[in-house]
Amino acid sequence: MDPLGLFSPETRAWFEGAFAAPTPAQSLGWPAIASGRHTLIQAPTGSGKTLAAFLYGIDGLASSPGEGLRLIYVSPLKALNYDIERNLRGPLAGLRSELRVAVRTGDTPQRERTAMLKEPPDILITTPESLFLLLTSRARDTLRGVRTLILDEVHAVAGTKRGAHLALSVERLDRLVGDPVQRVGLSATQRPLEEIGRFVAGGRPIELVDAGSAKQLDLRVVVPVEDMREPGESSSIWPSIYPELLALVEQHRSTIVFVNNRRLAERLALRLNELAERELARAHHGSLAREQRVEIEELLKRGEIPCLVATSSLELGIDMGAVDLVIQVESPKSVARGLQRVGRAGHELGAVSKGRIFPKFRGDLLEAAVVAERMQAGAIEETVIPRNPLDVLAQQIVAICAEEEISVDELHELVRGAYPFAELSRLQLENVLDMLAGRYPSDEFAELRPRIVWDRTRGLVRGRAGARRLAVTNAGTIPDRGLFGVHLVDGGGRVGELDEEMVYEARAGQTFMLGASTWRIEEITRDRVLVSPAPGVPGAVPFWKGEGIGRPYELGAAIGKASRELVALTEKRALTRLIEEHALDERAARNLLAYLHEQAAATGVVPSDRTIVVERFRDEIGDWRVCILTPFGSRVHAPWALALAARLRDSLGLEVQSIWSDDGIALHLPDADVPPPTQELVLSPDEIEELVVTEVAQSALFGARFRENAARALLIPRRRPGQRTPLWQQRLKAQGLLQVARRYGSFPIILETYRECLQDV
Repeated sequence: MDPLGLFSPETRAWFEGAFAAPTPAQSLGWPAIASGRHTLIQAPTGSGKTLAAFLYGIDGLASSPGEGLRLIYVSPLKALNYDIERNLRGPLAGLRSELRVAVRTGDTPQRERTAMLKEPPDILITTPESLFLLLTSRARDTLRGVRTLILDEVHAVAGTKRGAHLALSVERLDRLVGDPVQRVGLSATQRPLEEIGRFVAGGRPIELVDAGSAKQLDLRVVVPVEDMREPGESSSIWPSIYPELLALVEQHRSTIVFVNNRRLAERLALRLNELAERELARAHHGSLAREQRVEIEELLKRGEIPCLVATSSLELGIDMGAVDLVIQVESPKSVARGLQRVGRAGHELGAVSKGRIFPKFRGDLLEAAVVAERMQAGAIEETVIPRNPLDVLAQQIVAICAEEEISVDELHELVRGAYPFAELSRLQLENVLDMLAGRYPSDEFAELRPRIVWDRTRGLVRGRAGARRLAVTNAGTIPDRGLFGVHLVDGGGRVGELDEEMVYEARAGQTFMLGASTWRIEEITRDRVLVSPAPGVPGAVPFWKGEGIGRPYELGAAIGKASRELVALTEKRALTRLIEEHALDERAARNLLAYLHEQAAATGVVPSDRTIVVERFRDEIGDWRVCILTPFGSRVHAPWALALAARLRDSLGLEVQSIWSDDGIALHLPDADVPPPTQELVLSPDEIEELVVTEVAQSALFGARFRENAARALLIPRRRPGQRTPLWQQRLKAQGLLQVARRYGSFPIILETYRECLQDV
């Protein structure tokens, strides 16, 4: 059958004039959408899936413009929304259509929002948070005529609380409209596709359209030095990386350089410009103002800036037509992220995506080699959808009750329609309603005062005065993770920034490393840390929680397997395998083999998917240190380190300081005369759970996640929209709440924090 036969003659003529032929996503997607069933289209970037979703809807609306809002498009990224609006102008102008399109995000001025109320557009482009706000405000009546809902970049939210929040908003939209709204989901390649389908349709029947052809990759892992142990006179690899990056940028029309954190994005753009002696690169990350971001994106699209240094803020489907090279500094940390980023180059269908990965140190090189191999095989990690996040549920219940009185039975049915909450028990729901209806003592913690009225005899719930304002002022799930600036004590300059959790655990007099120098904390004020230099003193390595992307377990296992196999091969065969299968250049391959063989020579074996290496030694001041090396990633190491600290404290009476990373755990035993015996470090599966559950409640992680969850559940609310409560205040409130809540075993936010720490983190 001819997929274009589904359209009106005008639309068909426009499409045939503008494109050679429909892409696979379009020819497979249109019949599914035209059938009126829920549809999920999976296809790589640049495969025309956005037009696949929109064109049928536009065609159906073209004959009746101005009859109210009937099509909503939701995307998780603001940048993507402005992009989509621009890309819709083409078809609408080509069809001489009268349809009006509007964008509504957190950046939309009040004037435009009011105009939308008076005269709703035919098509609305928005974000998950703005959809929630529309459903919880005067604007909800403009949504009653919606027939189609397009959910783009589903893979970016499905595995998060933001996705659970969106899933509930979509169920609320269905209830408001009265008839089921047709849902069209769009996703980059995901595993398992069926699970993403259930997320989009809330477990109802859905047509799965898999147009996922693997993109052709031109991929290389590049090491610009002969020996990464001695990179150069400054003993840093950076001076060798900058000229290589500059050369690549100058050989291509437009390049995006992806880095894994904001500080590096700023620093790298600056260095490239210094080296080029002109403005060649601009930084792009979430902390920039919207105007700057839009301006930079425009310049890149037109091919006017040769290079953009970006964090994950640019990795989703923004159409960057001109980009012909993507450079990734450091391993991208997961196969899915690597494919998503490199897919930005050669964004058109069938174009080859060219990517270069520059590892910063030898451990990073090992990870990059395995990620590159798995990227070519398309072996992305599995998406896991969080189950029953009660903090998200509490926020949505307050919003629902603010709009209408609803029976608890209907509320339970509504919530279970959303796939993340499909298994929510009546007990869990009533527990959350208890919390919102004032069961816990508000004289001890004011924000526990009732937000809803629960009439138990009639089985109805409704919002109290102020419920809508509370929900609207604190909408969404994206947590506030403050950073403290680090400044020299005598009014000197800024050294950098530390994560609030690190500062929370720190005390005056402690030393830490930052920028490869050691600093002593002199004073901690409400938003900054004052320090003095402490050269030569050992210091703690700081962590940044917001930036840290833990290694997925599947990738860790693959790294372990590759290490084990490479060490067993002859040098010649190992080099060939690295260059041919893992896309390493020759210097990278030699560096990686040297690294693996040194580890094998030092400890007899390499840490692998089958072997755990334990090293014991005394450090420079004579204290015992124990290192446990495995490739399985920090999501395995963090709970293991917690359990070990508890075990050594209880069995040997030793106080242990531990740090962990994706590559292992380091224990510092300042009081030990002999290192602990190996059997104390090996925990049996049945005791580890008990140890972790008891320990996690006392950890800084639990406190920080509890604060975020309490804020999502409207227990630490902002007073006014757009104005944040200072973090120290939020923390104090959260501490107060935690003290009250710990007395109640079933307090929903404590249960949710356990669930999150033990399942998601």
